[in-house]
Amino acid sequence: METIGLLVTLKAREGKEADAEAFLKSARPLALVEAGTLKWYAIKLGPGKFGIFDTFANEASRNAHLIGEIAKGLTARASELFAVPPQVEKVEVLANTP
Repeated sequence: METIGLLVTLKAREGKEADAEAFLKSARPLALVEAGTLKWYAIKLGPGKFGIFDTFANEASRNAHLIGEIAKGLTARASELFAVPPQVEKVEVLANTP
């Protein structure tokens, strides 16, 4: 059951919007092999504004994701692709649909 999640907001550097979008799309295979990640979304919020929303059943899975391959890739490319550091918020899932 999805009870907790992460909401990450990202602002692309000017001129790096397409690269930021491609980077986020490229992370999908990594999310698919994370056993504890129940749902993973890369989203576009507007011009140059992106996000990641993912859900987990427990804190151990969320913490594993925060040190996993997607997080490592994001950290490695953050200064190149994004104008400000990624804003990571731990959230609670109040309701969802199957």
